[in-house]
Amino acid sequence: DYELCEECGHLYPVPREDLINLHREHLLHLLEMGDMEEALQLLQRIEDPGICLAVSEQSLDQHPNLTASHFLADYLTAHFYANLTTARRNEIQALYMGSKVLLTLPELSRVNYYHLSSRPLLMLEQLLMNMKVDWVAVAVQTLHQLLAGQEIGFTVEDIDNLLSKYAEKALNFPFTLKEKRS
Repeated sequence: DYELCEECGHLYPVPREDLINLHREHLLHLLEMGDMEEALQLLQRIEDPGICLAVSEQSLDQHPNLTASHFLADYLTAHFYANLTTARRNEIQALYMGSKVLLTLPELSRVNYYHLSSRPLLMLEQLLMNMKVDWVAVAVQTLHQLLAGQEIGFTVEDIDNLLSKYAEKALNFPFTLKEKRS
């Protein structure tokens, strides 16, 4: 049905907002089905870059599943980086990094941290508080790789400071140790 509507859009004049809504719904449908290749082809078929940007951004704002969010954040960064405001760019890049970190976690645990996908530092802190040290190691390594040369509102130093803070808390004993004497 979406493809038929798309063909009609080429033959008859369709208001811009209706065209954006059609493409957005089609894109979200394809992403929900997990058909990333077809979703990419759909975005490439949209001739007007303004419509393509609007479709991509609106789809991302619908908070689709993890894989779809990662795909859309990556697409927006790769194709519309210059068209985005600095704040929006940082938000999308943070979502990209957060979704990338989430994809490194065990599948059954992702749902517990999905709400933090746009805030990677907070996700890292939550993992630390939940004592998921192995997951933190993978997350930190992933973030270090992604942050190389990026500027998104936090840096590698912020990650290191967070790790230092929690390492210090782990070694902080609220009571004095007494030696047992025999």
